[in-house]
Amino acid sequence: MSPEAVVSLGQQALWVMFLVSLPLLGVALVVGLLVSLLQAATQLNEMTLSFVPKVLAIGLAAVLAGPWMLHVMMDFTTRLLLSIPQMLGS
Repeated sequence: MSPEAVVSLGQQALWVMFLVSLPLLGVALVVGLLVSLLQAATQLNEMTLSFVPKVLAIGLAAVLAGPWMLHVMMDFTTRLLLSIPQMLGS
């Protein structure tokens, strides 16, 4: 297996990781920002006030984006497993 193939495989794996984590991290970022603005406006500094909405929003995002995330990971894994003979043959 050539070094170029290893680098390409690593890049593909990092890209899949980025795509799969993006919906959940994006939702956590937006909800955290909104809660922070609400806390700053009302001067409520309760730690659980920011935790509970994030958990609920991430759970909802995981339910909604879960099938797509699973499809992306399964597609990458299928391509990886099908390319094993080609990688070992060269």
